[in-house]
Amino acid sequence: MTDHDSGKGVQRAELARRTGCNLETIRYYEKIGMMPVPPRTPAGYRVYDGQHVSRLRFILRARRLGFALEETRGLLGLVDGGTQTCAEVKERTERHLADVRMKIADLKRIERVLVATAAQCSGQQVPECPVLDALAS
Repeated sequence: MTDHDSGKGVQRAELARRTGCNLETIRYYEKIGMMPVPPRTPAGYRVYDGQHVSRLRFILRARRLGFALEETRGLLGLVDGGTQTCAEVKERTERHLADVRMKIADLKRIERVLVATAAQCSGQQVPECPVLDALAS
């Protein structure tokens, strides 16, 4: 199959290579409707074009930024419907940012507890362990 820039498209393995996405993940995104099902060659091979590459990269970037599948689907819906406004995208992003900040706060709290608990542990080859005691209480 020739390069997608020539207008002929690429097969799934090449799409995966270009985007760094797992083949099964591409199949999954197609199955759940986040990626449009590509046309097939007469021999039955799927052919992905530049729009497929762009869409998959969009999905992957959103996922790397921590957007859940449904949040990503919502962003794609705005793009697909041509109804996106900067205000709506900003509101969704700020809502996601608030969730990220809550997770960071939770992780910092967990870190403080683990640091304090580990500090109580002697690390010696003894049966008593303050870490296990703290987990059991």
